[in-house]
Amino acid sequence: MMTEKHEDHCLKSCSGHSYIRKNWLGSIVFPFSALLQQSEFLDQTEVLQRAQIFKKNCKAMFPNRRIITTVFNDEGIQFLVTRYIKALNPPQQLLDIFLHNSNATFDLIARFVSLIPFMPNTPDENDGSDIWMTSERCISFAIGNKEEHAILLCNFFLYFGKKALVLLGTSVLEGHVAYVVTQETNEYLLWNPSTGQCYKQFDPFCPLKSVDCLFDDRNVWFNIQQNNTPMAVFFDYSKESFWKQLLPKNVQGTKIKSIQPEEIIYFETDKSMVEDLRNRIERTLKSKVMEWRPKHPTHWNRQCTFILRQILPKLEFGIGSFVSSEGDNEFERILQFYWVTGFPIQMPYTDVQSIIDAVYQTGIHSAEFPQTEFALAVYIHPYPNNILSVWVYLASLVQHQ
Repeated sequence: MMTEKHEDHCLKSCSGHSYIRKNWLGSIVFPFSALLQQSEFLDQTEVLQRAQIFKKNCKAMFPNRRIITTVFNDEGIQFLVTRYIKALNPPQQLLDIFLHNSNATFDLIARFVSLIPFMPNTPDENDGSDIWMTSERCISFAIGNKEEHAILLCNFFLYFGKKALVLLGTSVLEGHVAYVVTQETNEYLLWNPSTGQCYKQFDPFCPLKSVDCLFDDRNVWFNIQQNNTPMAVFFDYSKESFWKQLLPKNVQGTKIKSIQPEEIIYFETDKSMVEDLRNRIERTLKSKVMEWRPKHPTHWNRQCTFILRQILPKLEFGIGSFVSSEGDNEFERILQFYWVTGFPIQMPYTDVQSIIDAVYQTGIHSAEFPQTEFALAVYIHPYPNNILSVWVYLASLVQHQ
């Protein structure tokens, strides 16, 4: 955005100075594997063989649709994917926040799963030699692939008695994806474990592009409907004309033992460690902002920084409005004197460099207008097992003329 400044004693016809100001709108990330994928696409031995034949037949019908029937665990043993599905307990901390609002609790659980870091995408994923960890290991190691995240979220939902299945498909933004489908009273909801977001089946903003395969603890279903876009799919997998099932009905009723544990044990994250990390990130970002502005002095507005530190903790749970009434008054007072540009960034914690990169990409540091001031605040919300939600608010302030 171009801003022109004229001297007070000079008419508008006189020459003035032009300054470039960048206002950050947002960002989007395309994994390289997503681009590549746009153009491609103790079990009994008898069951494992049936699963391989089933997968081969499904691929013959729809070569570009995804289907996974068997995977290896981290010890190299092959299992049917159904054995990964089992009701498992979420952290008690999540259940205590919204005691009388089950929908808010489900949203928070989905958010928690999305904060677990993801393994890097590999172009040859789903090539028939997938390795999946149990949900307990996914939590313990604080890392997982897309399918492991979806399985974990599905297992959490089953703990509450929800009817939930894992969905394999493709996304416009992420390439190969694994979602969770929940059957509500009169609709189906599609949950993206990567973001924690929930979409109704007919939501035009849902990034899911194809619904290829479903599985739960009883069976695997392959979508044989001609149109596999979410809006067109008929999710009633009991209809054999729409869904091809791996196990016949007389077999799927028999319960196969899950490889998941009876329950997941969680440990509390060290709050002093989190505070040390928050201070380190804030110091590093302030240093980087000054480093990115070698030709301009960088002045920090302490009052605005103080207000931003009050705002960020409230954003983690979306409590109330943007800020509390007290903070709202303070922020309104600043807006009376300053033109403020900024945006809160939220991301799972993986490493400090990822946070630096995210802040740099906003371009807020590049303001050239004279006497620009800056405010920076960092907040880290700790969840169990060292799973952290990081918030960064960088704002630029220019006094009204």
